Amino acid sequence: MAAHMEDGSLPLDALQAWPQASALEAERLLRAALRAGSGKIIVLDDDPTGVQTVHGVDVYTHWDQAAIDEGFRGQRRLFYILTNSRALLPRQTEELHRDIALKVLDASRRQGRDFLLISRSDSTLRGHYPLETEALRQALEEAGGLRFDGEIICPFFMEGGRYTLGDVHYVKEGDRLVPAARTEFARDAAFGYTHSDLKQWVEEKTGGRFPAKDVISIALEDLRALRVDAVAAYLARAENFQKIIVNAASYEDLKVFAAAFARARARGKRYLLRTAAALPRVLGGVKDKPLLGARELASRTGNGGLIIVGSHVQKSTAQLKHLLAAFPELAALEFQAKAAFTDGGLEAETARVRDAAREAIRRGQTAVVYTSRGLLTVPGSGEESLRLSVRIADALTGVVSGLTAKPAFLVAKGGITSSDIGVKGLNVRKARVLGQAAPGVPVWRTDSGSKFGRMPYVIFPGNVGGEDGLTRVVAACLGKEP
Repeated sequence: MAAHMEDGSLPLDALQAWPQASALEAERLLRAALRAGSGKIIVLDDDPTGVQTVHGVDVYTHWDQAAIDEGFRGQRRLFYILTNSRALLPRQTEELHRDIALKVLDASRRQGRDFLLISRSDSTLRGHYPLETEALRQALEEAGGLRFDGEIICPFFMEGGRYTLGDVHYVKEGDRLVPAARTEFARDAAFGYTHSDLKQWVEEKTGGRFPAKDVISIALEDLRALRVDAVAAYLARAENFQKIIVNAASYEDLKVFAAAFARARARGKRYLLRTAAALPRVLGGVKDKPLLGARELASRTGNGGLIIVGSHVQKSTAQLKHLLAAFPELAALEFQAKAAFTDGGLEAETARVRDAAREAIRRGQTAVVYTSRGLLTVPGSGEESLRLSVRIADALTGVVSGLTAKPAFLVAKGGITSSDIGVKGLNVRKARVLGQAAPGVPVWRTDSGSKFGRMPYVIFPGNVGGEDGLTRVVAACLGKEP
């Protein structure tokens, strides 16, 4: 591996330190593994951005028994359930995951079809971990008599510049790979952490119950050398829900891992998975598709579109600034988040911004609604910060739920923001993923029963894309060049 810089980061050429596996051989191994599997893959997504690598699959925003039964009957190998659990308190997400686990188990038994559960979360390691996978495990072992040997941890997400090398998880920033714990994401008030080495991260997050020395590591060298049987043997060693780190820097690595994973499962081993968006795509056999463009995203209606930016990470702020500079004709509407500290303030602010957005859309002007960029903080625990974020997200969602003018398109920036708008604002119960507007930026087609049916809904993660990323997507929605 290339030498680390003083701050622990790596140059980008570190990704080329190992010879790549043959793309043709990796694909052949994957196809053989997919042919051997017949179970259903259910991805529990803690915000809507998890479909950022797939297309042609369904996303359910509710998890009653009828919805899960329908997902099991579907022709696709996998389907998604949007839990939005990153916006929930710990006790809420624990109850939710136990509930879903029992309903999945019931559907599996009645339809005679095995299943694989994937807990999809943030590629920068934020989320309710290990709570969610432990809740799934406990519910299934107690009610179903199942025994889970291991938990696969794979936060690799190439589209967002997230790589795991030598067990250390990196985030691409410019021309460097920065250890995840040295990024702003690790300072998250609710989900912060101090370790980039995933073995140490596991020990940190589990409070020492799963020590770093006991974590199994799947080495990049083995994947690149196509040592499928050796990797399968490592996986088969797992017992008592032992943690397994997957190093990966390309989709070929995941394909080779998937082949080994299938062989380990064929031996009767059972696993839960905690991953970013990339591995579900590979395990689900979803093929490449060109990015969506103006033909799929631009509308010919006379109304303007609507863009909502709730994410506060630096990347989102830079993208918003670039967008407003590139298209000064947009109606820029700042939502004052500090209204949360005044009685009735959020309700009044929602009404003000909603009315201004409605008038802009009706006259054919696209409105950009964005929360004030200063990060609000409250004293107390991470839960208090999470509660404040949810209150502001709910108020921002009210801009959409109370809107009477149908926008030509809708773009939402940020995980919690996009989930609340999709579920609460648009009342989407089931969406079809059309594809991606940019790498890592998924597009839903809203269902006919939603508030604005059959409308393209672009879900733009807060931590994805370059400075001009949002501008390029909006340009396609407007039928323009950035």
